[in-house]
Amino acid sequence: MIVIDAPAVERLLSWPALVGAIGDMFAAGCVAPARHHHPFDIPGEDAGTLLLMPAWAPGAFLGVKIVTVVPANGTRGLPAIAGTYLLSSAGTGETRAVIDGASLTAWRTAAASALASKHLSRPESEDLVIVGTGALSARLAAAHASVRPIRRIRVWGRSAEKAAAAADRIRADGLEAEAITDLEAAVRSADIVSCATLSRAPLVLGDWLKPGAHLDLVGAFNPGMRESDDAAVTRSSLFVDTREGALHEAGDLIQPIRAGLIGPEAIAADLRELCLGLHPGRRRADEITLFKSVGASLEDLAAAVLVYERFKAAENPSA
Repeated sequence: MIVIDAPAVERLLSWPALVGAIGDMFAAGCVAPARHHHPFDIPGEDAGTLLLMPAWAPGAFLGVKIVTVVPANGTRGLPAIAGTYLLSSAGTGETRAVIDGASLTAWRTAAASALASKHLSRPESEDLVIVGTGALSARLAAAHASVRPIRRIRVWGRSAEKAAAAADRIRADGLEAEAITDLEAAVRSADIVSCATLSRAPLVLGDWLKPGAHLDLVGAFNPGMRESDDAAVTRSSLFVDTREGALHEAGDLIQPIRAGLIGPEAIAADLRELCLGLHPGRRRADEITLFKSVGASLEDLAAAVLVYERFKAAENPSA
């Protein structure tokens, strides 16, 4: 068994390879049982969440990710998400690697958004707005820029200081970025809007989205959270990472479904259908598209296998 820490994950992964690996895994398929989702009480603050996410490709690899989400960690100067990935042989059950889960999750989450963007955003998209200032903000900027010719990136957060820090991290990756305070004005001109927050109230309004915009919703991972309003949902063509996950956990879709504004059939396609060409993705230049992800264990498995295989190749370059 090998241990692959966060710096090694950072060293081994690249956006084109990871986006491709996740797309290949969606097309090929794997066994991905529903994830276990357990709240745990934390005295004096919002509850945390424990997630257990298994997946396996028969005869190849089997993995499970153990994740905790603690919303109040921001007040402690700690990331909201922590986790570990355990990768095993699906033939013998032997453990192959223990991989840093937080870094793996950040990479695969942003890569899934980039994969969706390849199918849903306009190919000429240049203007990106990032909503949220957490660890995912720079990842999402880099991932979207790997599949579209992004020239302008603006970052908005409730804290101007944190937005500035997030813009600094994006610039450190060699991309142009600035912090902003007027979210509405930014969204109205954006080609792509990518949100990664723990918001319980809409941040991006549908009336702000211009024709042809693509809205990428990454945060709001349970039914009580949402980052977009009803107008954004009803104005858009809707896509998800997995239907089962979205219909059980995505507040941005569950809340308008419960209100009778849309039905489950409003979801045009999931990533598997897009990757297999069963749905063409964007149909018109003026179409507004919305992609909602809640995370899929398939994505974790694809990322973990890529990390493991690259680690082994680096250990034995002549093999």
